[in-house]
Amino acid sequence: MSVFTTHIEGIGLWAPSLPGWPTARAVFRGEAAAQHPPLPVPPPLMLSLAERRRAPQTLALALAASEEAIRASGQDASGLRAVFCSAHGDLPVIDHLCSTLVDTPLLLSPTRFLHAIHNAPVGLWSMLNHNTHANTAVSGAAHSFACGLLEALVLCEAERCPVLLTAYDTAAVGALQHTTRSAGALAVALVLSPGCNGRTQAVWRWRLTPDRVAEPALRSGAARALSGNGMSGALPVFEALARGEQTAIALPLSTHQALHIDWASGPPEAPEPVLAAATGCNT
Repeated sequence: MSVFTTHIEGIGLWAPSLPGWPTARAVFRGEAAAQHPPLPVPPPLMLSLAERRRAPQTLALALAASEEAIRASGQDASGLRAVFCSAHGDLPVIDHLCSTLVDTPLLLSPTRFLHAIHNAPVGLWSMLNHNTHANTAVSGAAHSFACGLLEALVLCEAERCPVLLTAYDTAAVGALQHTTRSAGALAVALVLSPGCNGRTQAVWRWRLTPDRVAEPALRSGAARALSGNGMSGALPVFEALARGEQTAIALPLSTHQALHIDWASGPPEAPEPVLAAATGCNT
């Protein structure tokens, strides 16, 4: 069975109770408490003031996590391939459009309709960063994070280039609360690379297997508090990244296939390239 190696260069996470990866990392390690009271989603500062007021929460979430991961990686956003994934898309905008169609259909907003399209965040991210690559939007229901991660890993391996993975979901509102299970707000991001450099934070060896596995258990109270979100499947991976342990995780892709990730080394304790190489980046 084929085994591939991918390096993690940048990490981003944003939730109202975990506003940024340094906070989330400390909370997942048991070194700090979750943010209380929860913070509002930060406005997307890359947009103009007028566009910022109209921007939906999904876009703000996606940009918050992706910008953090890109900064940590030192990569130029315009040169990255990108995979964005969401289990449900923009549920508040979808609910607004449906309510408008029922009550006042002639007042339907073209801008709101644009924001409801599943690939709107990756499209806007591409335009804001002058990124002209053919980027991807993925959805896989309850397994959306695992499917998006697999897409990004395969792209990184096949093209031998750095790839940004951004995954996000918001809470269901209105009538959608009766049909769609998603609560709270959560976005995560990773910059993956086929090779090692001084910014490498973890090294993964990954493979696919034709078997059925259970969702990994969440280890922290802060992660369990976000378990109702459509992107909660990402949390075991980010808990493991926070702990920096050599570990193994199996993520279900469906009822008959799984993505297995083994940590080849922990993140370097210091940013110098020599130390990064010594921790196993070239193994």
